[in-house]
Amino acid sequence: FELVVAEAELRGARVLDAGCGTGRLAVALADSGIARVWGVDRSPEMLAVARAKTSRAGFKEGRLESLPFRDGWFDAAVAWLVVHLVDRPAAFAELSRVLRPGGRLAVVTFDPAHFSEFWLNRYFPSLEAVDRARFPGREALIRELQEAGFAEPRVLRVSQRGSLDREAALRRIRERHISTFDLLEEEEVLRGSERAERELPDRIEYGIEWLVAVASTP
Repeated sequence: FELVVAEAELRGARVLDAGCGTGRLAVALADSGIARVWGVDRSPEMLAVARAKTSRAGFKEGRLESLPFRDGWFDAAVAWLVVHLVDRPAAFAELSRVLRPGGRLAVVTFDPAHFSEFWLNRYFPSLEAVDRARFPGREALIRELQEAGFAEPRVLRVSQRGSLDREAALRRIRERHISTFDLLEEEEVLRGSERAERELPDRIEYGIEWLVAVASTP
C-alpha cells in the first residue's frame, strides 16, 4: 500500500480506484486523508458494500472499458488485482483518457512466479495454468501500457509472506474467494475442497509475488 502511494504519487491527488470492488483501497486512501477518491466497479452489490464503509469516497457503477468520467478528470488511477478480469487494451485506453496530462497509473497484479508455489495448487491442479493464462507478465504489461499511450512504464517486483490458520484457509475455499474457482470444472472444485478438508495443516505459510507497474500520460 505505502509503495503504491509513493510510486504513483497519490498523496493530495484526485484518485480513481479502478475496479474498486468492496472499496478496500478507496476506503484506506479516503479515510486516512491521503487522497480524494472515486471508485468505479461494474458490480452494484460490491459498490453497496463499499458505500457502507465510508462517506469520504465517491462510488460509481461502470466498466473499466467505458469509464463514466470526463477526460482528464483524475491526477492518478490505481487498478489493483483487476486487469486480469477486463479487456486490457480498452481499459488502459480509458484510463489514459480520464487522466490529466502527466497523470499516473499504477497497476497492481500478480507476478507469474506467484502461481508456481501457490498454496491452492496442491488441491486444484488446473488452477496454475488458468491463472497464468489470465494474468499479464512484465513484458506484456509494458507493451500494453505503451500501446495505450502511457509513457515510460516501469515495473517493480515485490515479494511478501503471508499465513493462514486452517479454519481461515478452509473458509476461503468454501466461499470460493478468488474468481479462478469460477473457471474450474465443478468436479475439480468439489474434489479439491474435500482433499483440503482432510489434509490442510494447522497453519499455511505462503509467498506473494507482486508486479507493480507505474506509468504516466504524456
